[in-house]
Amino acid sequence: MRDAAAKAGKSEILDRYAADYPKGPHDQPQSMCPAFGSLRVGLRMRRTATILSGSACCVYGLTFTSHFYGARRTVGYVPFSSETLVTGKLFEDIRDAVHQMADPDLYDTIVITNLCVPTASGVPLQLLPDVINGVRIIGIDVPGFGVPTHAEAKDVLAGAMLSYARKEAMAGPVAAPAERPDKPTITLLGEMFPADPVGISMMLEPMGLAAGPVVPTREWRELYSALDCAAVAAIHPFYTASVREFEAAGRTVVGSAPVGRDGTAAWLAAIGDACGISADRVAAAQNKFLPAIAGALAAKPIKGRITVSGYEGSELLVARLLVESGADVRYVGTACPKTRWSDPDREWLEAKGVHIQYRASLEQDIAAVDAFQPDLAIGTTPVVQHAKSQAIPALYFTNLISARPLMGPAGAGSLAQVINGALGNKARFDTMREFFAGVGEGYAAGIWEDTPTDRPQFKAKYAAKMFAAAKAEEAIGS
Repeated sequence: MRDAAAKAGKSEILDRYAADYPKGPHDQPQSMCPAFGSLRVGLRMRRTATILSGSACCVYGLTFTSHFYGARRTVGYVPFSSETLVTGKLFEDIRDAVHQMADPDLYDTIVITNLCVPTASGVPLQLLPDVINGVRIIGIDVPGFGVPTHAEAKDVLAGAMLSYARKEAMAGPVAAPAERPDKPTITLLGEMFPADPVGISMMLEPMGLAAGPVVPTREWRELYSALDCAAVAAIHPFYTASVREFEAAGRTVVGSAPVGRDGTAAWLAAIGDACGISADRVAAAQNKFLPAIAGALAAKPIKGRITVSGYEGSELLVARLLVESGADVRYVGTACPKTRWSDPDREWLEAKGVHIQYRASLEQDIAAVDAFQPDLAIGTTPVVQHAKSQAIPALYFTNLISARPLMGPAGAGSLAQVINGALGNKARFDTMREFFAGVGEGYAAGIWEDTPTDRPQFKAKYAAKMFAAAKAEEAIGS
């Protein structure tokens, strides 16, 4: 599909994605469709309409998942057939749909997204008008063969919106934000728990700064405020396209986050350096908050060996907080790529003996659980399932770990209750494993009067036939 897309005129965008989001040990995502990320960003924005162009099964799955995660908004869909796809009628249908929806009383922006098949067919969303009836039109391609993870697809749309907003601001006056702090602001890049921006703003206050908008934003005007900042904090380090827009606007980008005592001290110093804040004011902020953070960590220690893996982008930050809480973290796997914005966290963790695996595959995450035999495994659903099958307590990263505060005093100790509760479940897992012993697994899973007999020779025989058939088809095709 990538070759087809390149031949259909999508080489430039695919080359940009390859540079922004380099692949890892695997060529395809091992989690959900990446377009879920960009779809979710659009659905969370006020006065923003979303239209998908792709196979019906893909659109159904994406809308189902989006509404499962709380979307309360209609998702537009432009269907196609083989005829409309190859004749170019699909693009005309998309253009008609956009014109029909462009009502300035309802929307500020319409986002139209090409999924895999329209991208591979070269449907040229860039030919759509930039504005219709005063409504901004943004077309993006988010194919599974070009964007590795749904987390990075958030950056595809966020970067496209920032680019549009930056050009608007350069062209002339733009709408003022609903609220504008009287202090220079730090834009926060990456989705986070709602309490974290409040806590970050409190830590910035002694330095004469305030927290700005969180990107991806919730409404269009916040994009102007995000660009009009003193510096950008890349809380999630994989927003490459967004960073490019901030740097084009002349903004300095700072990596890491105020997580734990060490992380907060280093982050406040880096923000102060980026904004030209005096050493005295930086020290005042550090002296005000570091003792409270250290006290909270000491009051709620975590004891146990832990492996961490996920696809949100905050895995290294969570690992830092666990280490400062006293946990023995051996492995951190993240589906996101290595960027310079995560270097402070990587260097700190590696100095503590933690193995970092960027672009981690499921196989690598599972191998880490097998190798380190942790007291607790934090990871994606299949990693959690694998750990629990071995009577190792496990927690799903997305719902149970990333959905809580991590920054500053509020984040210190916030993980302790759920982590220590899970660590205490080892005995329950051992009891269940003992109770279910003998029911079988693999080919013998279940309870049988006569236990099935494994016949590996049959598997080998049919595997050889399948391989031979594939080679014969390949020969015919060439």
